[in-house]
Amino acid sequence: MTLLRPAGEFDESYASDMATIRRPWQWVALGLFLAAIYLLPSYASQNTIALVNRIAISVIAVQGLNLLTGYTGQISLGQAAFMTVGGYTSALLMIHMEWSLFVTLPLSALAAGVVGLIFGLPSLRVKGFYLTMSTLAAQFIIPWFTRNAFPDLLNGAQGLNVPVPVLFGVAINSPQRFLYLTITILIITTVVASNAARSRLGRAFVSIRDNDLAAELLGVNLYKYKLQAFFLASVYAGIAGALSAHYLRHINSESFGLADSIILLGMLIVGGLGTNLGPFLGAALVEFLIELATLAGPFLGKIAPSTAAGAVQALRPLFFGAALMLFLIFEPKGLAHRWQLIKAAWRLRPFSH
Repeated sequence: MTLLRPAGEFDESYASDMATIRRPWQWVALGLFLAAIYLLPSYASQNTIALVNRIAISVIAVQGLNLLTGYTGQISLGQAAFMTVGGYTSALLMIHMEWSLFVTLPLSALAAGVVGLIFGLPSLRVKGFYLTMSTLAAQFIIPWFTRNAFPDLLNGAQGLNVPVPVLFGVAINSPQRFLYLTITILIITTVVASNAARSRLGRAFVSIRDNDLAAELLGVNLYKYKLQAFFLASVYAGIAGALSAHYLRHINSESFGLADSIILLGMLIVGGLGTNLGPFLGAALVEFLIELATLAGPFLGKIAPSTAAGAVQALRPLFFGAALMLFLIFEPKGLAHRWQLIKAAWRLRPFSH
């Protein structure tokens, strides 16, 4: 019987051994997938394009959280607050300085990273539940600051109307055009996160997650790497927050609340902690569930008219909570782990072991 799959992988150099994409057909599949995404505006509906934009922005935020929680083991409930920092920074620089998105986006990431460092300082002394509570403080302090500090600059609770970004003379004023921007930035953040996870920095993160005492005895500087993890996670949050602010064209203190931080952490848990694929799978599934709740709301309103007003608002947390609970019970390692098992089973087929 002819087995239509490789009999083995034989590497002749360190470069081929460390390659993420190892086979020619995988490069072809990746190219076709990216082409299908970039050509989405030519054949997909407006709702589909909007959904892909939301997924891409969520993936960027979850990638940062994955570096902090998935690889380093530092639980954070303040990721959405750092998105607020990134969104406000980009909006202010574009409104008052009239700078291009090429300049405001890196500065937004840097500003969010610095703020993340400040709220990451408690990680040097506490961990576990206490660290979660300290990061939760960011979710209350930062929105309060944007509401009450510098009302002439931040416009209080009303927030800011974010200008339309212009790149190479083209206004990014539609979901179709914004898709090219989000997907391009997502590719860059994915490459950076993947390489960081495989570098010395990533190995130090994993050693802290597995056993911080053993890591310290082996010479890993816990303070340095924990703060670096918080900085990187906040940088990714700042990028996602800036993109979301420009996509929605408005930002205020309620744009990214505590519920958003919980949803981002849930996306990571559903997708798979400490995996490169986890943020993609988790963000896609949760965003699909939110979209499903939006579509099911009017249908539920027809069945029970008395619940029509709050059907969508009720179904969204219900779907998310049910999915999170089921994954924690039946698939605690996430979708990425299940995908690894499926690939291993395919390679072993038809043998049992």
